[in-house]
Amino acid sequence: MAKHYLACDLGAESGRLMLGTLDGSRLELEEIHRFTNTPLRLDGSLQWNIPLLFDELKIGLRLIASRKIPIQSIGCDAWGVDYVLFDDAGKIISPTFHYRDDRCARGVEAAYSKINWPAIFAETGIQFIPINTIFQLAAESSKRLARARRLLMIGDAFNFLLSGVAKIEESMASTSQLYNPRTRNWSARLLDTLNLPAKIFPEIVSSGTRLGKLLPSIATETGLPPIEVIATCAHDTAAAVAAVPTSGGNWAYISSGTWSLMGAELSSPIISDACRELNFTNEIGFGGTVRLLKNIVGLWIVQECRREWSRAGDELDYAMLASLAAESPPFASLINPADARFAKPGEMPAKIAAFCRETSQPAPTTPGATIRCVLESLALLYRKTRNQIEQLIGKKLERLHVVGGGGRNGLLNQFTANALQIPVLAGPVEATAAGNVLVQAIALGDVSSLAAARKIVADSTAIQTFLPCETALWNQANERFERLLERSVAPIL
Repeated sequence: MAKHYLACDLGAESGRLMLGTLDGSRLELEEIHRFTNTPLRLDGSLQWNIPLLFDELKIGLRLIASRKIPIQSIGCDAWGVDYVLFDDAGKIISPTFHYRDDRCARGVEAAYSKINWPAIFAETGIQFIPINTIFQLAAESSKRLARARRLLMIGDAFNFLLSGVAKIEESMASTSQLYNPRTRNWSARLLDTLNLPAKIFPEIVSSGTRLGKLLPSIATETGLPPIEVIATCAHDTAAAVAAVPTSGGNWAYISSGTWSLMGAELSSPIISDACRELNFTNEIGFGGTVRLLKNIVGLWIVQECRREWSRAGDELDYAMLASLAAESPPFASLINPADARFAKPGEMPAKIAAFCRETSQPAPTTPGATIRCVLESLALLYRKTRNQIEQLIGKKLERLHVVGGGGRNGLLNQFTANALQIPVLAGPVEATAAGNVLVQAIALGDVSSLAAARKIVADSTAIQTFLPCETALWNQANERFERLLERSVAPIL
């Protein structure tokens, strides 16, 4: 008999309520409700509108309730690093800051006045990014922290709003740079050093923890029965990696979207000087596995270019941009996608052109040339990152799985295969929702293991394989790219 699960999948641009139907060895996903996630610029800061997002989730819950489908459970996943503060009454303390808010730079300075970077990395194994929770909290006002009863990461906050149970799932906790992967708990040293109130940090629970039933008030408001709320992999990347359709070893992954998160799955963290200097991170995955990865500014650059052209009245969808890029001359110009300027919104085509002029390259003048420059540069950055992963784990990687929305970009997938000179397997696009649902199914005993879940994904998904070609051209381009990295300004990541 088919079983049904709900996945609330929150992204930086949109959120969805997804219905997952597991029927034997096949998983089907259906989007029930999609809603935009538009940050607010209020009082000089960039903020998330959490109450509006939760209202949108409840619209989706009412839609699924009207279909009278027996639902087993629901779990929420979201992006990492951001958090929600709640007061004694369980109400949200506004604002909920956006990770691109300017306060992050102030937080880095405040944290480093108390503890240095090598000590933070030795305690957490997490790469330096200014947006990390540790730096956001270092920028917090003491008044807000004193008022807070609890802190919850975004996915965990939605689980709390549904169930009334306040826990933080460990894949999400690990993104905070306040989690110690050796003790599998909050870092007492960091909380004490940064004067953060330990009482607001809830218990950390493993992926697939059953939190409890849907709150009666939510059940009444939406028309759903008291279904179970499960702390699935609350971090969206952890959920996506759980759905990588693979077996065995010697593989890497990219969770491709606004960010490109590239890494390998390990049994234990690598916390070493080399790992710190290469700026890799040790985030936690399903079952306590370690996702050794690097966060790369990914299709964000393409998204920002498209927005800029749209503002100028030139509406180009992603398929058209890929077509124009494919028709443009190869390797005319390259950029360093990790350069700090590309992490900021606005005027992206102009920033790309300026970078090219600064590095004595022709500036792209058309959308096709601009996007080709970005995609080729991303593929070469993936190659460099793959080489660094192999250096850290001490073995060669034989294939790369690309999951998430970026898996639709066939041109980038082919460029990646060419650059890395290994097969690239693209799919599933809906890896995050699939992983979310299947971890719920494991928690309820409907799927036996992570290996079984991955086989279900493989049996349910059309995987597209891209084989490397044009090896000599890409090797020459890589030599140019390496020289370019030496000349460009210091990257943000």
